[in-house]
Amino acid sequence: MIRHVVMWRFRQDMEQTPTEIAKEMKSRLEALNGKIEGLLRAEVGVNVKQTASSYDAVLTADFTSWEAMEAYKINPLHVAVSDYCKERRLDRVDVDYEL
Repeated sequence: MIRHVVMWRFRQDMEQTPTEIAKEMKSRLEALNGKIEGLLRAEVGVNVKQTASSYDAVLTADFTSWEAMEAYKINPLHVAVSDYCKERRLDRVDVDYEL
């Protein structure tokens, strides 16, 4: 099994605060559960204690294999969420590892 962990910092924009964007990301990413083959679980946490060095949200996603994770990255359902995120993020870091 593969675990994919991503953290984001979001920018303040005219429409949404970083926390509102994080909550929208949570909704969109967790809606992918059960819709993409090989994705075992996607869970998003929204940071409740903001500091100068903290991130706004974190994704923990588990996949059946490396191939399943790569297929997820190009799946149109995920790409739509990713496009939303790219327009709003300031920073992104990720780690992928085998369980």
